[in-house]
Amino acid sequence: MAYVGGDHPPEGCIFCPPPDLDRRRALVLWESERALVMLNKYPYASGHLLVAPRAHVGHPADLAAEDFGALAEVLRRATRLVREEYAPEGVNLGMNVGRAAGAGVEDHLHWHVVPRWNGDTNFMPLLGDVRVLPEHLEATYDRLQARRGVLG
Repeated sequence: MAYVGGDHPPEGCIFCPPPDLDRRRALVLWESERALVMLNKYPYASGHLLVAPRAHVGHPADLAAEDFGALAEVLRRATRLVREEYAPEGVNLGMNVGRAAGAGVEDHLHWHVVPRWNGDTNFMPLLGDVRVLPEHLEATYDRLQARRGVLG
């Protein structure tokens, strides 16, 4: 309940955090000149990462080739981190481009890296519109922060 009822995020783009923002509070695990990796605040599974370019663009075609290449490399490394740390049986990689495609943040493109296990869905989302996660977000942050060297 502290998580759900807690402070709301600051105004602005979640993928463009100001330098003085507390990275732990913003769930930012790693960042470079061209990309960043953060936890999804509303994850589908423990270890659900978001990989975004630093460039504030809403469509992959609007991203400079160098930025797209850097983003692809960070996505590769983020997938490796999730595989090594959580040992999932599969991984969903996805990007929703535009509101009609389901983008929650439509003006800053980002990839989702979601670890998956056979049988990882249950009745809770169907009956109560609730997701059950075996690990608290802060524990996930600490766990992955300790291994952030995998990202670069």
